[in-house]
Amino acid sequence: MLKKWRTGHLLLSLVTAFCILAVAQVGQTAVSHQVVPGDTLWLISQRYNTTVSALTGINRLNGTTIYPGQVLYIPVREHKVVQGETMFLIAQKYGVLLSALLAANPHLSPDNIYPGQKVIIPAANREDLSAAAPPLASRAGRSIYPQQDIDLFARLVHAEAAGEPYIGQVAVAASVLNRLKSPLYPSTLRGVIYEVAYGYYQYSPVLDGRINLPANSIAYQAVYDALGGWDPSGGATGFYNPQKTSNQWVRQQVVTKVIGNHVFFR
Repeated sequence: MLKKWRTGHLLLSLVTAFCILAVAQVGQTAVSHQVVPGDTLWLISQRYNTTVSALTGINRLNGTTIYPGQVLYIPVREHKVVQGETMFLIAQKYGVLLSALLAANPHLSPDNIYPGQKVIIPAANREDLSAAAPPLASRAGRSIYPQQDIDLFARLVHAEAAGEPYIGQVAVAASVLNRLKSPLYPSTLRGVIYEVAYGYYQYSPVLDGRINLPANSIAYQAVYDALGGWDPSGGATGFYNPQKTSNQWVRQQVVTKVIGNHVFFR
């Protein structure tokens, strides 16, 4: 029995080595994926931007049957970071959502990458990158937002954070969505953005009219990433620029993050 096990183990090792070598020869790399309940080869291929035939080939599968706990080798695209690149720029280059790129690279810092690092490129989802994309469902599971609400949301993010790092723009969008989940704030996106509490507009662009200026594509991307579940604000429900406000109430709140010029709080 021991001899048979060793023989089988040796053959498996040789096959694995051959598969990884084959992937390396075509300029890609391989990552491992442990199958979970509900996985299919097609779903896995979509997640990693590959094909079912590539998966069956590299793993020497007979057919498409897989089972939970099984470890598959996945051929994936890889990008080598060059000077001046950010995760956002890499996402734009390959036509993928920034949130998907970050999920595929949990070992990398979203706002601190350096030349020479290797970034795994997940499956593209170009329709989600368009400012004219179909309305998206809110993160809290409410009804689908109409495009006019998405436009309003993007204009707010643009007006509040156009000069901030991208992660800071997503944080601003996420803080707005966090208000939607709280019983202390209005229950609609438009209600949150246009809220006047104790005689004060909650967002200065609504007061001074900047909310009516068009948003750029980066603001839309930030909105979509926040709607997709990315919350770099740490659960904040508000933010402020300490250089631009003398409001003492906001300064007394619990700080969740400091990103760029904004202090986020809840």
